[in-house]
Amino acid sequence: MYAILDIESTGGKFNEEGITEIAIYKFDGEKIVDEFVSLINPERRIQSFVVGLTGINNEMVHTAPKFYEVAKRIVEITEDCTIVAHNAKFDYRMLRLEFNRLGFEFERNTLCTVKLSKVLLPGHNSYSLGKLVKSLGISIKNRHRASGDALATVELFEMLLAKDPDKAILEKNLNKKIYQKLDKDLLDLVKTLPESVGVYYFLNKSKEVIYVGKSKNLKKRSQQHFTSDNHKSKQIQSEVEKVEFEITGNELQALLKENQAIKRLQPKYNRALVKNIFSYALYVFKDDLGYLNLSLSKVKPNVRYITSFTNYQQGKSFMERMLEQYELCQKLTGLHQTKGACFNYTIKQCNGACVTEESAEIYNERVQKLIDYYDFEHKNMVIQDRGRHSAEKSLIIIEDGQLCAIGFVNADTEISNINKLKTMLNSIENDRDAQHIIQSYLRKRNKNLKIHRL
Repeated sequence: MYAILDIESTGGKFNEEGITEIAIYKFDGEKIVDEFVSLINPERRIQSFVVGLTGINNEMVHTAPKFYEVAKRIVEITEDCTIVAHNAKFDYRMLRLEFNRLGFEFERNTLCTVKLSKVLLPGHNSYSLGKLVKSLGISIKNRHRASGDALATVELFEMLLAKDPDKAILEKNLNKKIYQKLDKDLLDLVKTLPESVGVYYFLNKSKEVIYVGKSKNLKKRSQQHFTSDNHKSKQIQSEVEKVEFEITGNELQALLKENQAIKRLQPKYNRALVKNIFSYALYVFKDDLGYLNLSLSKVKPNVRYITSFTNYQQGKSFMERMLEQYELCQKLTGLHQTKGACFNYTIKQCNGACVTEESAEIYNERVQKLIDYYDFEHKNMVIQDRGRHSAEKSLIIIEDGQLCAIGFVNADTEISNINKLKTMLNSIENDRDAQHIIQSYLRKRNKNLKIHRL
């Protein structure tokens, strides 16, 4: 028996996503014998690019059942079934993630129709679901919605079964080890780790650091490395002999220490992270009419920027928020072009208002407020966050726009003199990646974060 399914998610950081829609069709090899289709309230925001792709928005899922309300039904319909999905690794991970949040270990055998199609249906230019089923004459209604994609996968799977009557290929590709138990040696390593935010280091038998990572939960993240079946994790599992860690108390310190350690140690399984971790930045220039224009573009070497972003979508989302917060004109933000003059006091009143010297002066004041808040150049500031325990606080010092010190002080330490504070902290190398990490972190809402501008 097979449970053929498709899942739509919120998007976002790995293992922080939520399910927004699920469709499961129980299939006995000839016909569908049961089905479950539902929107899910993910209890987190849906990324804007996902809304554009699926059409599922936050309003649609607001009154939908939460995952815990449908979990029993999902367990029942998949009981004694092999889960089948197009890119099963993603769908199975999302299910396990949601069940883990409920404290339940969800385990099923899986089959991936991408892998099966490459073996049983060779020669196609693309094995994405949309392009593959189109080339096979299978229609999809409601593409990028769970029910439409899952029903197309049912038809595709029927075709694959017909190509493999003795099920030899299916058996060969049946994945029974998506969740493997930790062996004794790895289990002993994990036992030493706290469930705290910090940085972890995997060392081999030569005491060489082979991987550095950060996590909000050191123990849980290490377990994920040791239970994953992807190629890099398998290699790490075969080499790791020791795990060291450093508790940081907050994610910003962990991110900066991880960045510094990777640059300094260059562990062989962190090679992809040695390169710059951001690709887009926000720039400003003044046009012929005297208006300050904001431009989101790829990073320009040796050109100063206001703040940086991991990708274009992150930058675009930031600018959309800034348009409203600072009452900026869309024409001057590089997000899209409009006809005629469009300089005004509020984005909602944007209707081609006339350009005057007075409106340019007032508009530029609003742009300058944004620049002053997010631009680090020549700034002296202390970023305060949660410490490793209640009796201390974390401090990060920016002097003349440069990251220079990081560490912890007593909770009652006065924040007033940078030079005095620097003697109490550890120096840290400044680079563009570190500045990007800080700027990205400061854009998030964090009730424990305080910024002292000196």
